[in-house]
Amino acid sequence: MISDPGGEAEPYSLVRRQRELASLYATAKSLTALGEIDEVLQSIVHHAHDLISTDFTYLSLVGPDGKLSARASEGTISASFLAACIPAHVGLGGKVLASRSPHWVRDYVSTTSIDHDPNFDRLVDAEGLVALLGVPLVVRGEAVGALFAADRSERSFQADEIALLSAFADHAAVALDNARLYEASRTALQELRGAYRKIEEHVAVMERAQAIHEALTGAVLQGGTPGDIAQLLADQLGGSVTLLDRTGAVVVRRTSASALCRIPTKLDLSDAVETARRSGRCITWVDTAKIAHRVASIQAGDSHLGALAWSREEAADQAAPHDTDLRTLERATHILGLLILKERAVAEASERVSGELLTELMVGSPGMSPAQRARCQARAIDADRLDLVLVADSPTVTPTDLSRHLHDIARDRSGLAGEHLGRATMILHSVDDDRTVKEVHQQLRRTLACPVVVLAERVVHHDWARAFSRASRCGAVARAIGHTDLGATTGRYALYALVFDAERVHELDRFISDSIGPLLDYDERHGTHLVDTLSAYYDHHANVAATARALYVHVNTLLKRLDRASSVLDLDWRHEYDLELRLGLRLHQLRATTTVPSQPETRRPTS
Repeated sequence: MISDPGGEAEPYSLVRRQRELASLYATAKSLTALGEIDEVLQSIVHHAHDLISTDFTYLSLVGPDGKLSARASEGTISASFLAACIPAHVGLGGKVLASRSPHWVRDYVSTTSIDHDPNFDRLVDAEGLVALLGVPLVVRGEAVGALFAADRSERSFQADEIALLSAFADHAAVALDNARLYEASRTALQELRGAYRKIEEHVAVMERAQAIHEALTGAVLQGGTPGDIAQLLADQLGGSVTLLDRTGAVVVRRTSASALCRIPTKLDLSDAVETARRSGRCITWVDTAKIAHRVASIQAGDSHLGALAWSREEAADQAAPHDTDLRTLERATHILGLLILKERAVAEASERVSGELLTELMVGSPGMSPAQRARCQARAIDADRLDLVLVADSPTVTPTDLSRHLHDIARDRSGLAGEHLGRATMILHSVDDDRTVKEVHQQLRRTLACPVVVLAERVVHHDWARAFSRASRCGAVARAIGHTDLGATTGRYALYALVFDAERVHELDRFISDSIGPLLDYDERHGTHLVDTLSAYYDHHANVAATARALYVHVNTLLKRLDRASSVLDLDWRHEYDLELRLGLRLHQLRATTTVPSQPETRRPTS
């Protein structure tokens, strides 16, 4: 039987071809999976290494910086070699990329057909790389990288090895192109999803803002108060909403049920309000307790009507308020501005009607016409019970502004208030006159934060004009003797209001000087208290024993002092009962109460 010399080589070649086709098929199959690009490239390098049977195989791509760096490898390759980046125009890789065709060298270090990079040559020597084959990765006509097969000994690369490695490189190029397209599509899809989410969020925010605006408008149309508006905002935005008037005082504060914190009762937002007023926009201020306050000014033209503050504790995991929430707060200030102007117009109309009715009652008194009684009844006021007239005066507040504050008090007490003959006046019902006038004075004092004098006179037989005249004159007397901050009935001043023209203060000063002036001068020069002694004597109805007990002195000592006072004044205290002297002493005592606390006298007068 004749033997066939090529019988063994042919089956080996056929087996190798089958392995190559199977490997290429496996690589193509991995491409269809559209996995991560690094996984596909690593699969290509692995199969190429198995089939070509070189010491190591690696694949490099040109990066954004224009340098060639390894992306996948198989075989023993040092970390420093894989981390190397060389310019894309040097070495065997540069030649492959430039020509877009395969190239190989028997000995990399010694060959002169390529441009060497000194740094890479040192790595080649350390790695023991000798023979090297490179084939290009071409994507859409552009060389984007190269696939390399290397041996640590000199050798030549056959045409079938070059063709096989080129086939793997073509697969790698397709994989790279597909992966890039897939990555671009996935990125575009993610961006589209992100944009869609933002659109959804924006639509949700806009719908929420529109719902809040409609709710605010509906609340106003249904007669809602500023407190209702503040509560609605607090429920929708969360936290606490505070409405401040033009002076910075808190008008109303509302907190949502889901509020994250309790806002301090005393909160100074004056600087934030002023900044918001100047800027015309909502501003944010964070206090020391890490509570964020968004403050917007309430304006009507050039008029500052107040401010709206939204306060909320900002948690670390909580999203910051959307700009639309801040715009909602600003829109709420417009609604509140209109509501405040409306309430102010109603209040001014009510004040005007109240003042007009008060003036009519004053001018027409005593008595009351059926028309006036009907107008009082229309305002739910019982005219027959208006039995106390109060006149208020302050050195720092105009009668018009005082009347406005009195109107608020009169509304709560079913009375009338207004400006009459240049004075802030109020008529109301009172059971206890002293208590009523003190309560009105205290309320005005708290509101105005400045001294104010309130005098009250009881009305008899609907004669409001007489009561007004007497209260006004007594108020003038109180001011003339230095009383600038009190609430009292006219009893303690009525006598002097009848005797003196209190509008001319010098008349009171002259009367006191004429009646007890010499005694005042004597006390000042000698350090005595003869004025106090004589006043005590008359206060105890000229009873010597009672006066001595009150002054804690012996009767004889008291008689000596009275004799000395008589000598200074040139009168006989035993036989004369001088009304002018007594009036002078009483006026002096009233004036002294403006500087001396109202306490019992415990110090004994000296002679």
